[in-house]
Amino acid sequence: MKHEWRKKEKQFYLPKETPEKIYIPEFNFFTISGQGNPNSTNFSDHIAALYAVSYGVKMSLKKNPILKEYTDYTVYPLEGVWDISAEAKQHFNSNVGIDKNELVYKIMIRQPSFITLEYASEIMEQVKAKKPNLNIERTSFEKITEGDCIQMLHVGPFENEPQSFAVMEEFASNLGFKRISKKHKEIYLSDFRKVPKEKLKTVLRFKLS
Repeated sequence: MKHEWRKKEKQFYLPKETPEKIYIPEFNFFTISGQGNPNSTNFSDHIAALYAVSYGVKMSLKKNPILKEYTDYTVYPLEGVWDISAEAKQHFNSNVGIDKNELVYKIMIRQPSFITLEYASEIMEQVKAKKPNLNIERTSFEKITEGDCIQMLHVGPFENEPQSFAVMEEFASNLGFKRISKKHKEIYLSDFRKVPKEKLKTVLRFKLS
């Protein structure tokens, strides 16, 4: 039976519009790290590279399911961990806001647990040969554990996220926890290149101390 994350893993990807505490275990990811404005062509190219290797894995296994415990699955959504540069932190002014060119990010797409480093590396090499324009060499395969977090579904423009984070921080404080830093994760349930800003659905998540 096909594994569909929207049905099988709602706790990680479909939270409510109210904050909740959750533990995020270790998962596999293809990742790309970078810095700069997410509206840039460079950022779009990174997204394209992640989807290329993710679909490369899925389609290769569908044709030749050689990995143990393989089952067909729906490709996971794009995720991003966001921060600002060390220099920007030194000069940050909440009244001015963030210069998007100072953003530091790691974007990623989760991979099923049966995907091994060896197989992921093999697929990355194949995709790099077929699509040399995508800079697949920037892609890494990682195991990431987020641990204890607060998460919430944010509906609307990215610019309004601080309002949701304020609600999440208050919720964490009431539970006796603190947010580790302003570094946070976003999981994109909507295609922000096609969906109107007011209808965007994004899972917001930050780690707890």
